[in-house]
Amino acid sequence: MLKLKNLTISVADKKIIKNLNLELEKGKVYVLMGPNGSGKSTLALTLMGHPLYKIESGKIIFENKNITDLEPDKKANAGIFLSFQSPLSLSGVSIFSLLRTAIAGKKDPLALREEIEKTAKLLKIKNELLERSFNEGTSGGEKKKLELLQASILNPKLLMFDEIDTGVDVDALKTIAQFMEKNKKGKTYLIITHYNRILKYVRPDVVLVMVEGKIVKQGNYRLAEEIEKTGYQNL
Repeated sequence: MLKLKNLTISVADKKIIKNLNLELEKGKVYVLMGPNGSGKSTLALTLMGHPLYKIESGKIIFENKNITDLEPDKKANAGIFLSFQSPLSLSGVSIFSLLRTAIAGKKDPLALREEIEKTAKLLKIKNELLERSFNEGTSGGEKKKLELLQASILNPKLLMFDEIDTGVDVDALKTIAQFMEKNKKGKTYLIITHYNRILKYVRPDVVLVMVEGKIVKQGNYRLAEEIEKTGYQNL
């Protein structure tokens, strides 16, 4: 589904990702772990097309198409979604308005509202959060649930979750993870995390460890357990 070929990424003339080769297969769950500053978020934001991150060399191939230079909106339309580590607020814009604009012409507005309300109920999102300005006055866990709500409605093929388990309490984490597990069929997940706790509910097919912009080790879910016990020093 996604192939990265000799990808080198820089920020403010500093190379963060170095000659990365990586392939993500359709329908699999990948977990990306690594120390702070290793390049995990840089990779996700670059794949989404953030203008701050410069691709020095290499290619991004998505479903056999070169999307290296595509704008973020075109990458989103191609079926790529990124859940932000720190979701922003949008004053005066509700989740209904946001999603209605995002999928304009693709769904009937009434049917869309019903789908949003149904999904919100599954994610245990309060109705009042659907009506108020997006992410204003919401907790960390509520923001992450709203990110997942967007992903569900937009129905992308590749979903990147950047620390969706950070700032989330035990109950919210369980709700989020169980929803992800239940709705993963036919989709590819890239979960960026520092912790093993979400993996108790969403079992990864592959765990990738990034250090200084390179994948230094990969394995199954047991690798994540090993890292939690011993850290990255012994890799």
